[in-house]
Amino acid sequence: MRAVAAARAGNVDSWGLAGLLHDMDFERYPELETGHPRHAIAELERRDVDPAIVHAITAHAPYLGVEPESDMARALLAVDELSGFVLAVAYVRPQGIHGMTPKSVKKKLKTLAFAAAVSREDVARGPELLGMELDELITLVVSALEHEADALALHGSAAGG
Repeated sequence: MRAVAAARAGNVDSWGLAGLLHDMDFERYPELETGHPRHAIAELERRDVDPAIVHAITAHAPYLGVEPESDMARALLAVDELSGFVLAVAYVRPQGIHGMTPKSVKKKLKTLAFAAAVSREDVARGPELLGMELDELITLVVSALEHEADALALHGSAAGG
C-alpha cells in the first residue's frame, strides 16, 4: 500500500496503515457473514481512526456493499489479493521474489489449484480500479515486496533458505 501511495501521490503513512490494519480481525473472526472486517471496523471507529482509513478497510470487503470511493480504498482492493498471491509465488520459487516478472505471476494465476483461495476476479479487477495495466500493478507489488524480502523471508531456497 505504501508503494502504491507513493506512485499515486497518496499519503504513504495513511495508506500503509490501512494496509497494515485491514485484516487485523481475520484470524479471530474469519466468518464473512458476521465477522471480518466488522470487528476491525468497530474497533477502529471506537479509537477514532481516520474515517478515510476505516472506509478503505470497509470497502475492501465487497460483500459489505460499500463502494471504494477513494483512491486509497481502490488501492487496498487492488493490492490485497494480488499481494498475497505474489507472496505465494515467491515462496515456491527457488529464487524467491528476486527476478519475479509479471509473466511468471500471470502463469501461476492460470493454475487455479495454486493459491486457490485467492480470488482471480479480485486480482483482475484491481488494475481496472486504479486505471493501470495488470503488468504494471504486478511490477509495483513485486518491487515493494522485494524491498521487504528479509523481513518476509522471500529470498527462496536458492539463496540458502
